[in-house]
Amino acid sequence: MAYTLSPTPSGPIGSQDCICKVELSISCQNLLDRDVTSKSDPFCVLFLEINGKWSEIDRTETTVNNLNPAFAKKFIINYHFEEVQKLKFAVFDQDKSSMQLYEHDFLGEFACTLGTIVSSKKITRPLVLGSGKPAGKGQIMIAAQELSDNRVITLSMAGRKLDKKDFFGKSDPFLEFYKQGDDGKWMLVHRTEVIKYTLDPVWKPFTVPLVSLCDGDVEKMIKVLCYDYDNDGGHDFIGEFQISVVKMLEAQDARAIEVECINPKKQMKKKNYKNSGIIIVRSCKITRDHSFLDYILGGCQLMFTVGIDFTASNGNPQDPSSLHHINPMGTNEYLSALWSVGQIIQDYDSDKMFPALGFGAQLPPDWKVSHEFAVNFNPTNPFCSGVEGIVEAYSNCLPHLRFYGPTNFSPIVNHVARFAAQATQQKVAAQYFILLIITDGVISDMDETRHAIVQASKLPMSLIIIGVGNAEFAAMEFLDGDNRMLRSYTGEEAVRDIVQFVPFREFRNAPKETLAKAVLAELPQQVVQYFKQQNLPPIHSEPA
Repeated sequence: MAYTLSPTPSGPIGSQDCICKVELSISCQNLLDRDVTSKSDPFCVLFLEINGKWSEIDRTETTVNNLNPAFAKKFIINYHFEEVQKLKFAVFDQDKSSMQLYEHDFLGEFACTLGTIVSSKKITRPLVLGSGKPAGKGQIMIAAQELSDNRVITLSMAGRKLDKKDFFGKSDPFLEFYKQGDDGKWMLVHRTEVIKYTLDPVWKPFTVPLVSLCDGDVEKMIKVLCYDYDNDGGHDFIGEFQISVVKMLEAQDARAIEVECINPKKQMKKKNYKNSGIIIVRSCKITRDHSFLDYILGGCQLMFTVGIDFTASNGNPQDPSSLHHINPMGTNEYLSALWSVGQIIQDYDSDKMFPALGFGAQLPPDWKVSHEFAVNFNPTNPFCSGVEGIVEAYSNCLPHLRFYGPTNFSPIVNHVARFAAQATQQKVAAQYFILLIITDGVISDMDETRHAIVQASKLPMSLIIIGVGNAEFAAMEFLDGDNRMLRSYTGEEAVRDIVQFVPFREFRNAPKETLAKAVLAELPQQVVQYFKQQNLPPIHSEPA
């Protein structure tokens, strides 16, 4: 039985297309005590300012009954020299299991730019309350480290015959890994989950950046501490040892490395003391953690398809109030959305030939409704040359359609999924498919669309939805699985989140770059996540 100290979101922050990543280590001192019978149970939340608003990016684990926490969870963020990246670190006392921050007591916050942290490498600042007043004597320490080394280490650990610490039971062991800083002090790098009621634990394998664990130096000694977990935060010390990554790498091909776990106090007191148990390195592997840029530079092509909504709710394109009306400036919301996204994505496809599909219209000559037709009216070759070609085909087709309905997404999603499925047979990270759907209305085939997206989540494919006009887009928000994973009507859960929904109205008065940034924010990590799940490295990649 395993117990995680805190189920927190994990993973890199933001898009992964920049070379320089920065790791932020967080610790605090003298936090306010909000608990009556014990001490606060703090966790730290990182916010990034986006378009003048604070957006939660990540949060640490919760440490129990501790006013001076050192958080094992690191914040990893892309560093852009040319941008002012405003960050806010807010500390809360966890009171409930809820993910909603208003359910927890606020302990203080600190805001600054990433540049400030990077230029100082390590800063200590007072925490303040919402009123701007000091949060008691509370302080936050933030240490920055560049992650230019993309190697990661995966460790599988176990224990045998650990000391019994619980009076009525056995022990609830967990491990903490530390590296030594330039000042000689040990810094917490990783904390495993707790395994309940055992003296012979087997912890889940875990992966951390090699730079985090040992500064990329495989000869450097790391310190491992073993504790027995207690609910009140007063964990009992079992033992410790020091080991290098070089030594742990000997644990390969079913050959484990065994290390004695030593309690120095016991060792001094007892003459016949041997150890407080054995810690076993079951396996140790170093691999490269490939980024979005690695895959693009390795030859992966982004295959771009556009789906355009021609249902009657858009209005007659001859009418100036229609969302499809092309004004004297030669634009409308459909064209603006298409330009802002397409101009970026087209750079990642060598031939720049993109299928453009329409849905929800009656087509000549028999005026049957179609939910999957070529906008250039060439069903055997729906490809358009660049974004300009899509815009031309779109403008030319408008006078020849009868806008109708309903608003069915699933035919186009399944259309692109068929091509994505063919790409998986190559067994290399060569193609990733992106479907951009621009729509004004509520989805009519919600069950079929949910099912299609859940199936597509298994493929090298992402779905971007831009909502134009002023309709109610609650259904689109539902498909965007940022807060929970989408399920099919059959109950099957999506393997990963592949949908990004953005309402155009929020960007009407903003530069087109702002819309593109919001629309494409999740795409790099979706690409990387798929290829990692399939264990597919970039086509041209170096060994670790």
